[in-house]
Amino acid sequence: MFARTRNSQASRLRGHSRGQTGVEFAGTALLMFTAVFGIFCASMLLYAYNFVSNSARDAVRYAIVHGSHSLDPATADDITTFVKDMASGLQSSNLTVSTTWTPNNNPGSLVAVQVTYDFQPFFPFSSTALPLTSTSQMVISN
Repeated sequence: MFARTRNSQASRLRGHSRGQTGVEFAGTALLMFTAVFGIFCASMLLYAYNFVSNSARDAVRYAIVHGSHSLDPATADDITTFVKDMASGLQSSNLTVSTTWTPNNNPGSLVAVQVTYDFQPFFPFSSTALPLTSTSQMVISN
């Protein structure tokens, strides 16, 4: 008789905990998907920052070999096009490139390229942008 009472009590407890698994899964899945989403957003932010810093460096290298004495002198528009052509996976409309020559585009002068990207996080209802900026400068060689 004791075993019979024990089995009926266990079956009653199983009946009351049927929805518990679904509730626990929903809570765990919410935390897990939030963590995965956060890791994805952080990875995109690091990718964008890496692009900004490398593209500023590459653009200034392009500018120093395309000085006024080269066969194809670079203009500010050429450097902007050079950077935007490298921007894969990023919105080129959020990308700003500014180039300054001190004093001019002749060999021996200084050229600086500043690249700015307004990173839009993927968070729901987020309208803020994180400005990522990098500047690089070198002396024109050609």
